[in-house]
Amino acid sequence: MNQKFDFQHDQVHWGVIGAGDVCEVKSAPAMNKIPSSKLVAIMRRNAEKAKDYAIRHQVPKWYNSADKLINDPDVNAIYIATPPDTHRYYTLRAAESGKPVYVEKPMARTWEECRDMVQTCKKAGVPLYVAYYRRTLPNFLKIKSLIESGEIGEVRTVHIQMCKTPLQEIVSGSHDNWRVIPEIAGGGLFYDLASHQLDFLDYMFGRIIRAGGSSTNHGGYYSAEDLVTGYFEFENGVLGTGNWCFTTSETSETDNTVIIGSKGQITYETFGEPVIQLETDENGVKSFTFEMPENIQYYLIETIVNELLGKGHCPSTGDSAARTNWVLSQICGSI
Repeated sequence: MNQKFDFQHDQVHWGVIGAGDVCEVKSAPAMNKIPSSKLVAIMRRNAEKAKDYAIRHQVPKWYNSADKLINDPDVNAIYIATPPDTHRYYTLRAAESGKPVYVEKPMARTWEECRDMVQTCKKAGVPLYVAYYRRTLPNFLKIKSLIESGEIGEVRTVHIQMCKTPLQEIVSGSHDNWRVIPEIAGGGLFYDLASHQLDFLDYMFGRIIRAGGSSTNHGGYYSAEDLVTGYFEFENGVLGTGNWCFTTSETSETDNTVIIGSKGQITYETFGEPVIQLETDENGVKSFTFEMPENIQYYLIETIVNELLGKGHCPSTGDSAARTNWVLSQICGSI
């Protein structure tokens, strides 16, 4: 949990480092829609792209230097939306400036980098937030509510199954995707996608105290793992397993998590349709469908703004996100 931070402003003025694809719809536009929040500056190393983004999104200032953005007196909160290889560096720079930090997921390439980020922010007395926004989406909060109200009884186990076809731009050789370059991403698509799944389970069931698994590369399209199996145990005794493969056929594509309890089960997709299926012995099958916000990070960013202004609490912190990186590494066998 973030320590109490004395945010001496009545509005959050965001500066964004790395205004790339994730900032087009998912995140940054929400900053101008949330009360007492405003996007005031963006940074990209490519000056022309920075200027283009600022013009298209009506952002007052743009930079091609992160230091200039961090030290801008009009900026009082920093959002780091770069690939993971620079998360630690920019987080430490932002913390030195005394400004709150919001960083994309996965939090960093390794658990050690995450630990450095957490310790540095705590030492500087600034809060650290991470973009695991499923902790605030209505469909995932409904799952949490169903669990906590005992709809499926005592939870026994959880199983994740994810199969995806290879990324076509990589198969064709037309594009290098940083998400499958371990030196940049920490791992492959397992790090990019499973991090969301495992982080949400941490939010529901608490810390994972043991985890392990195996990872390999079968497809040969890139050097990162493309096939992973894992197991994990939560502090409350719930056991889980997962299987992730990123080189399957279209026929085999699936995104399915099932939580099994003593009275029934809950099934859902993490990245697909916002539909939850509840099945119990007593009441049979019930489905719940939800609408998602236009900017998928809206609700999480809103919790950050509210916490900074002393009006609420953000559920996704550096501490919780670092735990997820630890689990990813344990499953892949890299610790």
